[in-house]
Amino acid sequence: MPLALWAGGIFFVGMNPAPSGPQRWQVLGQRSQLQTRVFEVLGRTFRHPVRHTEREFVVIDAPDWVNVVALTADQRLVLVRQFRYGIDEFSLEVPGGVMERGEDPVAAGLRELREETGFAGASARLLGSVRPNPAIQANRCHIVLVEGAVKVHALEWDPDEEIEVSTAAVEDVLALAHSGGIVHALALNALMLFEPHWRAGRRS
Repeated sequence: MPLALWAGGIFFVGMNPAPSGPQRWQVLGQRSQLQTRVFEVLGRTFRHPVRHTEREFVVIDAPDWVNVVALTADQRLVLVRQFRYGIDEFSLEVPGGVMERGEDPVAAGLRELREETGFAGASARLLGSVRPNPAIQANRCHIVLVEGAVKVHALEWDPDEEIEVSTAAVEDVLALAHSGGIVHALALNALMLFEPHWRAGRRS
């Protein structure tokens, strides 16, 4: 019979679980399966601590990413629209990109914002960090809020980048996010973390 569990404010419904809950598999080793300029594909071997089952799982080793919610003084958000090879289609997003190894997330966010859009801000801070896909990826995406954004720099696109930069009223962007007009999951994460900050500011 299904059993509902209360954990951290969330109900989990399923068949009777083990008293100790899910087990942490033990890493035995890994091997490189493919090296690309964007990420490395690893075969990582794990063993279950109770069943002693051994399995090799695919893990993508990629650098951390950063996404930037850039708010102008007149309460508009900076957006980018570009062609995405994975979906063979255009995507409306917040600015962002790949971080250098060891790079500070806020510094990386300011760099990406400047390079992609030419905007800089009066202040910047980390809103939070998310795991893009824990099933197969180990990296994180950091969400940086830049306030007082203004266009002051020349664009510094990579050779393969071709970006349409625009701004839109915050409420219009949030409406797009809620209605399906923005489909990039990490851009939606960024807007989800930004929205409570925005709503709190409007109430004060």
